[in-house]
Amino acid sequence: MSDTNSPLPRQVADAYVDDLIALDPVTGTYLGVRESSSRLPDYSPAGQEALAELARTTLARLDEAERRPGADSDVERRCARLLRERLTAELAVHETDEHLRAIGNMHTPGHSVRDIFTVTPSQTEEDWAAIAERLRAVPGALAGYRASLRLGLDRKLFAAPRPTATYIQQLTEWTDTDGTGRGWFEDFAAAGPDALRAELDEAARTATGALVELRDWLRDVYAPAGEDAPNTVGRERYARWSRYFNGTDLDLDEAYAYGWAEFHRLLGEMRQEAQKILPGAGTPWVALAHLDEHGRHIEGVEEVREWLQGLMDQAIEDLDGTHFELAERVRKVESRIAPPGGAAAPYYTGPSEDFSRPGRTWLPTMGQTRFPVYDLVSTWYHEGVPGHHLQIAQWVHVAENLSRYQATIGGVSANAEGWALYAERLMDELGYLKSPEERLGYLDAQMMRAVRVIVDIGMHLELEIPADSPFHPGERWTPELAQEFFAAHSSRPADFVESEVTRYLTIPGQAIGYKLGERAWLLGREKARERHGDAFDLKAWHMAALSQGSLGLDDLVDELSLL
Repeated sequence: MSDTNSPLPRQVADAYVDDLIALDPVTGTYLGVRESSSRLPDYSPAGQEALAELARTTLARLDEAERRPGADSDVERRCARLLRERLTAELAVHETDEHLRAIGNMHTPGHSVRDIFTVTPSQTEEDWAAIAERLRAVPGALAGYRASLRLGLDRKLFAAPRPTATYIQQLTEWTDTDGTGRGWFEDFAAAGPDALRAELDEAARTATGALVELRDWLRDVYAPAGEDAPNTVGRERYARWSRYFNGTDLDLDEAYAYGWAEFHRLLGEMRQEAQKILPGAGTPWVALAHLDEHGRHIEGVEEVREWLQGLMDQAIEDLDGTHFELAERVRKVESRIAPPGGAAAPYYTGPSEDFSRPGRTWLPTMGQTRFPVYDLVSTWYHEGVPGHHLQIAQWVHVAENLSRYQATIGGVSANAEGWALYAERLMDELGYLKSPEERLGYLDAQMMRAVRVIVDIGMHLELEIPADSPFHPGERWTPELAQEFFAAHSSRPADFVESEVTRYLTIPGQAIGYKLGERAWLLGREKARERHGDAFDLKAWHMAALSQGSLGLDDLVDELSLL
């Protein structure tokens, strides 16, 4: 018999968020908790174990909550379903010591320590005093991170050599942004008030010194020790990471075959569009190279930021009331230029819980000042509107009807990336990609996501390249072949392709979620359409779908079908 005074699943989930913020002030800052602004997490083995113990305790509380009367309502059931799946997947990763080799070109504790400053409040002198304290916390956070990596060395758990080398290069750039010995933290702190100038400068130098120590240790101790480690993770580790990023146990061989099917379908469509741009072009990428030189461009970094802002603003004006119903605070999204020294791919950061910090898209310029439009339009439908921003901001907007957990940190990567890729397709379906130039750019972006499925699964599982492949049929994938294949079937420059393949080696199983997530969204929409027949209302379905929080891919199809 359950205690009628015990919490329901949504209450358990929200208590978990509170407890997590206490352990992880980076999460607190992303949620807009000002009390988190002066602190950084404990990345040591003990700190990571504290997070795992919180997950275990929460799962035990969830067992009890699911036995309570009322726990079978739709809102409680969805929340419990997500919380159990997420914490179980996170524990599977933790308990196999993946946190002891967390090195790569993105999503490491080192990246978190730097990137959190870009969203820390910085409007007042009080804000900057908290920033100074957070800067002084950088050495302790990085020391804890290094202790975890050192334990990984002791246990012969090595990060892949290629991501390790890239990470060392990134740390070098962060510690010397302009060749004068001045680091990223010093550049960031320069925007602070004069009243705190000496304090901020000293704290920033201390933070940079900690980055230098981490870089030197990785270069001199860590990298040599792991230089013979494999760059790929193998089927067992890949399956575990795939579950973490996709929220379900995928049939990886079926997913690999689906990636190839999409590759062949998209290649046919791309060839048709390419002929409209450059008749006689041997491949679609010849036409895209032509666009690099002769297609429409935006000149200037600030100019491209403003243009991307206008693209999102126009999408909101056009889609609100026709295909979506947007609250006023969801209608605001900002275009930003990403700080240097990160990965090459654009990205999105969600709003704070009170929307005092809006959702933001980020463009890494990689030193460029001239930007082809074909490469940007569908990408900003993906990152901004109607992609990541509409989904993530809507979750925050309806948090009271979900749970704080579902509205903020309880996300499944493939759900969000699948929605964003669906959003690109939706804009194509609605006729927004009017010119062959923009449509070929969209198809090129879709092709990149199909290639991700092929190479991410292929190289980590060392699968055979099919006999009907136009590329090295019968051979087995390696990272080198993956990069060559990507480069041959993408308009992206060489540095982007290299960064992408390093990303797949860093976070295996994440990149496949775009295409597989899109497939889940399309399947859920089709099942809902079949269920409703002529009464199917796409706008109502969109808003219901965006208001239910995140779910793993199998659960997502089930729930979308019922809307």
